[in-house]
Amino acid sequence: MADSYDVIVIGGGPGGYHAAIRAAQLDKKTAVVERDKPGGRCLNYACIPAKTMLHTAELLDHAQNSAELGLKVKGAELDWKALGERRAKVSEALSGGVEMLWKKNKVEVIAGDAALDASANVVVGGETYEAGAVVLATGSVAMAIPGVEFSERVVDTWGAWSLPGQPKKIAVVGAGASGAEIASAYIRYGTEVVLIEMLDQILPAEDKDVVRVVERVFKKQGIEILTGNPITEVEAGAKSVKAKVGDQSIEVDYVCIAGGRKPDTEGLGLEQAGVKLDDAGRVEIDELQRTSNPKVYAIGDLVRGPALAHKAQEEGVVAVETIAGAPTHPVDPDLVAGATFCHPQVASVGMTEQQAKDAGKDVKVGKMKLGGVGASAVYDDRDGIVKLVVDSEYGEILGAHIVGNRACDMIAELVDTIALEGGYQELARIVHAHPTISEAVLDAARAVDGWAIHQ
Repeated sequence: MADSYDVIVIGGGPGGYHAAIRAAQLDKKTAVVERDKPGGRCLNYACIPAKTMLHTAELLDHAQNSAELGLKVKGAELDWKALGERRAKVSEALSGGVEMLWKKNKVEVIAGDAALDASANVVVGGETYEAGAVVLATGSVAMAIPGVEFSERVVDTWGAWSLPGQPKKIAVVGAGASGAEIASAYIRYGTEVVLIEMLDQILPAEDKDVVRVVERVFKKQGIEILTGNPITEVEAGAKSVKAKVGDQSIEVDYVCIAGGRKPDTEGLGLEQAGVKLDDAGRVEIDELQRTSNPKVYAIGDLVRGPALAHKAQEEGVVAVETIAGAPTHPVDPDLVAGATFCHPQVASVGMTEQQAKDAGKDVKVGKMKLGGVGASAVYDDRDGIVKLVVDSEYGEILGAHIVGNRACDMIAELVDTIALEGGYQELARIVHAHPTISEAVLDAARAVDGWAIHQ
């Protein structure tokens, strides 16, 4: 038997590194097992690289299309090599920051692939580490789609963000958050984009009113949107990919599959450790992240709820606070905001209007166009809306949906209001700073009862 620890965290992504640091803060001897780089997939291959690339797309768009704002930029062009170098530097800096935090908090790092043995101790490279408790934080892996395999020309989302050169044309299959972000970045780089979604709308999890705004802007930007049919007959050649979407034939430089992810449980030894999975292959947990084995906890993409880094982070904290016997507060998956960093951004929490009606709720709706508030003209943010779905009897906010340039920052106010059990009536009386885009939230709350000032 090698060293023993109070807590061993398997996986050093956002959920895992938060769990490890919080465990150390609670005076637990802690180790984290990571087979790649500190920060896991999010910092090195997913969230952070994606947002770095999207930020450059935003700057390029501003440089090329801001003449009416009084800003003329001559010769603005994309430097693909420099962009790739910056993407790598940003990830390296943040990964190094995670490593520094581990050292600061005396978290030991074990490099390699981990598995549980029958006693739920952790085996890495032939060495067995005794664990008082284990937190599973291995995240998820990309899924292909039926009949299509990944290759040099058919890539996953990381493949799309790390292409060796800028393609002339790309098809993105799957118009959820990741697919919408890739399409939004590449169209602003100057690449032709086909966005394919087999369901009837892009961003299928979002409220229809929000989706209408995004779809209108995407089409205006030049994205070709194909919904209602899967991609079929995919043939990858040396220089291009041919395929069909319904009756339409397409040929592109690359196809990016952004259709979903699955829990990364392969090789973890869950069965021999008595850790149960649900029918979807996720680890079964209770509200405190405990699995069917009382010694093992699971967080993030491995468990129920949205596969989002910020959910994983808070679940990691809850897991180790439970292990330590410290006061904690379970994560409510229904209060985890979705955030899509396309242009315009989309953010939401709670139910869509249709979901609320399907659940038998008697609802009222308040909507406010961003163009109605003064800041929208100042900051050139006119396209979006704020939409509130509320219970008609008591005013409980059942869902909140925002589309606009700052939506992903604005949604926190709505999450807070719901978490603190405030209704739209309270929201309609909270003084918002002027001139800010968040004033649209104020008027959306007032619009529920028909007294929005700027409508």
